[in-house]
Amino acid sequence: MNDTHLRTVPPDSRELVASIYEAVRGVAAAFPRSLFLQRAREGGHARELWDALVAADLLAIGVPEFLGGAGGGLTGTTAVMEALARAGVPPLQYSLTTFSREAILRHGSEQQIKDHVIATMTGKRKICLGVTEPEAGTNSFASRTTARRTADGGYRISGQKVFISGADESDHILLLARTAPQGEEVGRRKGFGLFIVDMSLPGVELRRLDIEWYAPENQYEVFFDDVEVPAEALVGQEGAGFDHLLSCLNQERVTVAAWALGLGHYALQKAVDYAKVRAPFGKPIGAHQAVQHPLALATAEMEAARQVMYSAAAGYDSGHDAGDQANMAKLLGSRAALAAVEAAIQAHGGSAFVYETDVVTLWPMVRVLQIAPLNNESILNYIGERVLGLPRS
Repeated sequence: MNDTHLRTVPPDSRELVASIYEAVRGVAAAFPRSLFLQRAREGGHARELWDALVAADLLAIGVPEFLGGAGGGLTGTTAVMEALARAGVPPLQYSLTTFSREAILRHGSEQQIKDHVIATMTGKRKICLGVTEPEAGTNSFASRTTARRTADGGYRISGQKVFISGADESDHILLLARTAPQGEEVGRRKGFGLFIVDMSLPGVELRRLDIEWYAPENQYEVFFDDVEVPAEALVGQEGAGFDHLLSCLNQERVTVAAWALGLGHYALQKAVDYAKVRAPFGKPIGAHQAVQHPLALATAEMEAARQVMYSAAAGYDSGHDAGDQANMAKLLGSRAALAAVEAAIQAHGGSAFVYETDVVTLWPMVRVLQIAPLNNESILNYIGERVLGLPRS
């Protein structure tokens, strides 16, 4: 299987992407897939992976050079995530932190950028994202977590978030909370605040969810019981928090596509290598169209999704909204990656379900990406309404 990491990448970004892939090879050598799975089985964390990212200066990718970062924009961040996933070691914490700091870069104060963006480059700041709630689900307008003004100008936060990945490793959470009084109408540009909240504050409680997805990162319910935060915790304008969050979701969509496609590539490579040597009837099974065609189709579909993904990243970096392509990239990337993993499982047969083969271990994570961080049905709604102009679902 040919190395395709520079295919579909815009020509002016190929040198950047090539250097990122070279750096990731060193990271993967320090923290290989075997250690990734070991940490997952032990319920531990991938601290060595995070340290390797810092040492390789990969956390500086995406932060503007005038702030001391390495630049590269979303294209660079996408390449980092894709390269790590291709190596079988995709760190969800990387995606969460880079996405969250983008909101602060766009809407935060100079002090917030210093405290919560520049600090991420050295690995001293890890940020998780707090949006989803048990009752609201995809409908974030129905969120019940509230942030009420206090006499000293700060806020008191109460409520609950769920499926918060990496909450135990993160020192801060980028939190969406309702600032409008109960019963008052809310919308994209009114009624919400976006806060950067210290996870060590009194009143913050974590409860781990029992989810098995073969990754050294866990998911939590996070409870906020009258958590007092200073006025400086508010990112941007009060009331405009939902809008501030939405303005950065395109980056999330693209990095999730990179995550999915990287794992799909990893699965396909394993399947191709196996299909070349597995020969129960004297001829390698890869010579049979029933094995070969699903792998070939998944390859073509992933290549197409990758084209959309890097095009979306380039558009975003050029200052365009890129929402249409970013959503399409997440949809196509997650679906193509799932097809690749399914084809790899089928090619391996029963051995795919043996843990040491490391094939079925890929399925839960890629399957989750059909649902999170936004389910593909909602993306189809977006395309139907925003791209095709059809009536709102």
